[in-house]
Amino acid sequence: MQLSPRLLIIPLLICFIFLVFLQLNSVGFLSDNLRSLWDLDPLSSRSITLYFSWWPRLVTTLLAGAGLAIAGVLMQQVLRNPLASPATLGVASGANLALLMATLFTPNLMLWSASAVATFGGVTSMLVVFTLAWRSALSPSVVIVAGLVINLYCGSFATVLLLMNQEELNGLMIWGAGSLVQSSWDDAIFLAPRLIIATSIMLFFVRPLSLLELSDNSATSLGISLARIRIITLAVAVLLTAWVVSSVGIIGFIGLAAPAFVRLLGVKGLLQRILLSALFGALLLSLTDLLIQQLPKVLAMFIPTGAATAILGAPLLLWLLPRLPLKSQAENQVLTRAKSPKNQELSSKKVVMLVVMILAFIGIFSLIGKQLHGWTWLPESENWGLLEWRLPRLIGAAAGGLMLAVAGTVLQRLTGNPMASPEIMGVSSGAALGLIIAIFSGLGATSFGLYAGGTAGAMATMGILILLNRRSGFQPERLLLTGVAITALMDGVQSFILAGGDPRSYQLLAWLSGSTYYVNADSLVGISIFAVVLTVIALSCSRWLDILPLGSNEAMTLGVNVQRVRLLLLGLVAVLTVVATLVVGPLSFVGLMAPHMARMAGFNSARAHILTAGIFGMLLMLLADWLGRQLLYPQDIPAGLMASLIGGLYLMWGLRRL
Repeated sequence: MQLSPRLLIIPLLICFIFLVFLQLNSVGFLSDNLRSLWDLDPLSSRSITLYFSWWPRLVTTLLAGAGLAIAGVLMQQVLRNPLASPATLGVASGANLALLMATLFTPNLMLWSASAVATFGGVTSMLVVFTLAWRSALSPSVVIVAGLVINLYCGSFATVLLLMNQEELNGLMIWGAGSLVQSSWDDAIFLAPRLIIATSIMLFFVRPLSLLELSDNSATSLGISLARIRIITLAVAVLLTAWVVSSVGIIGFIGLAAPAFVRLLGVKGLLQRILLSALFGALLLSLTDLLIQQLPKVLAMFIPTGAATAILGAPLLLWLLPRLPLKSQAENQVLTRAKSPKNQELSSKKVVMLVVMILAFIGIFSLIGKQLHGWTWLPESENWGLLEWRLPRLIGAAAGGLMLAVAGTVLQRLTGNPMASPEIMGVSSGAALGLIIAIFSGLGATSFGLYAGGTAGAMATMGILILLNRRSGFQPERLLLTGVAITALMDGVQSFILAGGDPRSYQLLAWLSGSTYYVNADSLVGISIFAVVLTVIALSCSRWLDILPLGSNEAMTLGVNVQRVRLLLLGLVAVLTVVATLVVGPLSFVGLMAPHMARMAGFNSARAHILTAGIFGMLLMLLADWLGRQLLYPQDIPAGLMASLIGGLYLMWGLRRL
């Protein structure tokens, strides 16, 4: 039985009207406050506040929500992908990065046209996503993964800019998190005519857009120019997103949530979906914002609306996943499927050689580095005191890379999904979220509290992954999208914390970016012991990891208790991820890259796969930590952030091979 849209629209309208009248009636007379919309009383401070701040904020919120919702409908229609939206395709983050870069390096462009800068960033991001997914015929899962990569890449660059220019960009952090605070009618006047024009243009293309639900051959046989329709439609969607981002910053998940609600209500006509989605988007965003305006009476900090929508939208996406029809790709189309035809064995001699190589890299990177007067070689400068700072960071980075690589290898063999990793699956983000909650709740005052919070977050993420994907047989596409939702939730929490003005926020941002700055000799001992012990435990599970990829039935016939083994291995992955996240942050991509590099080198048995992936993980993090300290010296790019930039390039290369 399909639900009537009125069953949900009417309650939303009632809640909207109730909150509007509640706020208008909170101070002064209701009639005077309503009249302030069109009749400004210059002698009344309340009337001035309403006319220049509250009313413009309400109108701008309605327009921004409608614009993002329409953009989401258009993207989903063109790409035939129910999860396409400005947030998941990287358009919003690309526009935001372009605005940040223009603010720093070419402020005259911002004075000329901020919307043009945002449009350029959004269009560039969309083009990169299409380039990465073109060979797979814009497969839904590949498009989403490409959008995730671009989101993370743009987010990494934006984080670098924030860390390197804290004073210059301090005011932009709240705006970048989606701030709807207004001081005039400028944004509403800017958005209203553009939204009307863009919607009117799309109304002329409703019929050909409706035919896009058919196959390409069927649509072409009816005389439809698919390329022209797609280009025009996506151009309008990108413009709508860029206009909203340039006005109010990044507002997450409205472009996904509103069309999804309308789709689940059974509305099939495109025109009805566009109009109802615009209404839903406007109401959802305005209701969120109106509720947030009530929170300062309870909470003593400001909550950006964009961060709140991301936090609310991630559970929505998790709820939608079991209800969305996703076609599984052929196994030979999955990223980095290619394996070496040989299956190398890892002898004790090779292990010793690899360990010696790691030690050699640690030695070289600790002896060579930049100083104020240029590159130095410690045996010549004899400034041996620098080793006290360099060695712990290098060893900590290597230990973090080892643990992430081992965790990624176990996950890939456990799920049979070559795209699985602690970062992509959201396990790292879940661990980071648990750590953040522990820190800000006071439970993280001790090391035990930090580890307990991180482990709880990682295990909760694992539970969500298992719960939502058990019935689908752990289909790779659904696992990936679950990770997208969890990572988005983490981004929303991070934006919320950064915009709150807490003095711990910049230290937390540096840690989330994977800075090894806080690794010292005392903490290094514990990290190294954890890395070695957990790796040995993973190696002791090699037999299970060789059998599980054969399938549950085959594993049970060989005497493996599949359910118990999976839980044990997932617990091992959670602990590995928590300890590594404390050192290198939640988004380094090492857990994805290292296992693939080991497979491409021909190490396919579980034991050899774990060991060689661990070696590659250590090398990647050593390189990332060393480069991060040299490229912008004396400023420091966190190792995890540097690894994510390197990993993003690897993922782009892998997606292009599909």
